[in-house]
Amino acid sequence: MKEKVNQMFKDKLFLVMLVLGLLTIVAAAGVVTVQRGKGAEENPYLEMPNPELIAQEEDELQVAGASDAAKKPEDEAKAPVQVAENNPNQGNDLAAEAGAGKDAAQALVLDFADTSTLAWPVRGNVLLDYSMDQTIYFPTLDQYKCNPGLVIQSEVSTPVEAPANARVLETGTSEEIGSFVVLDLGNDYTVTCGQLKEVTAVQGEYLTAGQVLGYVSEPTKYYSVEGVNVYFELRHQGEALDPLDYME
Repeated sequence: MKEKVNQMFKDKLFLVMLVLGLLTIVAAAGVVTVQRGKGAEENPYLEMPNPELIAQEEDELQVAGASDAAKKPEDEAKAPVQVAENNPNQGNDLAAEAGAGKDAAQALVLDFADTSTLAWPVRGNVLLDYSMDQTIYFPTLDQYKCNPGLVIQSEVSTPVEAPANARVLETGTSEEIGSFVVLDLGNDYTVTCGQLKEVTAVQGEYLTAGQVLGYVSEPTKYYSVEGVNVYFELRHQGEALDPLDYME
């Protein structure tokens, strides 16, 4: 009887141990499952990046910013070029504005000499010749007197051209020769063109040979009989010269 009781006790103990072992295994499996589930959940807290990476990114941003700043002046300098490429005529417009206000772009070199030549201010017959060593007859005045220049026949409103490269010394009006222009040819040579109207030459400006000074006007009362003309006078150091000796 005692042996049977001991045997039953052993059997129950075995069962209890077996049950406890099973429970332990089940419990361990549950813990592993819970831990795996937690690993899959999102971390509710913001993870801070590596401080060294942050410092490196800031340095790269600063370098990039400095590079952009350095490029700005260069980009601004290139901007007009890009605009000029888009508008080919703009370069010409800018060039024109840059040259505005200059006297004929550059001052001409005036170097008239005894061997130089003059162009005719207008094309026409010589009505009254140069004559300083003897007198000639002036029909309108009905008298003889010396003539320090040429009286060249023309027509009203004919353009009067500069006979050589020159600088405008003076513009004015005289009772005898009407509106006139005095030109400096260089080396103390001067030319006077009279009987003009609508004078385009401006005192101080440089003119190239052939450039229009003004236009032929009606003659003054001193040349009413001679008719429409241009008065043309050449001087060197104040002394009158025969223009025909220099004209082409």
